[in-house]
Amino acid sequence: MKNYAEFYNKLTKAFQDKPAAIRSLQVINSLSTKVMYLVYPLLLIYLFFKQPSRLISFILIPGLSFVLVSLGRHLLNAPRPYETWHITPLIPKNTKGHSFPSRHVFSATIISMAALHLNLALGIFFLILSLLIAFCRILGGVHYPRDVIAGYLIGIICGLFLFLF
Repeated sequence: MKNYAEFYNKLTKAFQDKPAAIRSLQVINSLSTKVMYLVYPLLLIYLFFKQPSRLISFILIPGLSFVLVSLGRHLLNAPRPYETWHITPLIPKNTKGHSFPSRHVFSATIISMAALHLNLALGIFFLILSLLIAFCRILGGVHYPRDVIAGYLIGIICGLFLFLF
């Protein structure tokens, strides 16, 4: 994109000079992320009691995937939008680099895929929630669209491995 700052300012125009709207975005981002991180241990507890033979794959596949995504982020060390462009993110963040791929979106998506494996409706709900997190991360100015798209796709692909077991 030639001028991401211009794109971002157009994207966030409805939020400018509206503290309540900005705070709402921050709360939605925070709460939806926390919900996803609460869902995963609940899924593991469910598996422990109902399908213990599948528990190890639901720990190892997301865990190994998370480590590999984290390693890739570290090696690529892509700058965040607020580092490269003159923008003020709506979600305050001081982190430098490690923008690609979005680990928040990846994590939410692979957790959603685990839920999908166990319950179609619940999985679809959480995949939609993962998209909401992705949108919040872009609107918040902490990730580029490519970061969240990559995180979502990697989460889907890694999550598909759960269906092999």
